[in-house]
Amino acid sequence: MRNNSSNIVIKNRRASHDYEFIEKLIAGIKLTGTEIKSIREGRASLTDSYCAFRNGELYVTGMHISEYYWGNINNHDPLAERKLLLTRKELRRWERKVNETGLTIIITKLFINDRGLAKVEVALARGKRQYDKRDALRKRDHAREIDLQVKERGKK
Repeated sequence: MRNNSSNIVIKNRRASHDYEFIEKLIAGIKLTGTEIKSIREGRASLTDSYCAFRNGELYVTGMHISEYYWGNINNHDPLAERKLLLTRKELRRWERKVNETGLTIIITKLFINDRGLAKVEVALARGKRQYDKRDALRKRDHAREIDLQVKERGKK
């Protein structure tokens, strides 16, 4: 069963459009039984999720994990806050950066590793302004046009 679930990768596609990533980490996430079962079915969304510090610990807010279909009265709350598992040193360093420079912490990817554990890729990010987004789109379109021209020359 682990082999089937290890290819689950849920990405926050909107994050790379709205934020400039400065640093990334892989963190564990504290889940209940029905939450991990829903993730293994691929029923999670990271669209509006962000991380916040509370009492020196890092929590994810806004991550939606759908209720498990076969769950009973002990099923989980889909929008509950979930604790991230990082070392104390990493937590202190990132908390200092967030407080001093006005950066934010967002989740870019949720996946199941080889051992069957849920992990998240967390990024320390700075929000992009509207003109930065347009500039990034312009560069991507320009690169795409150059690739097409190179391919056309190769065919001739």
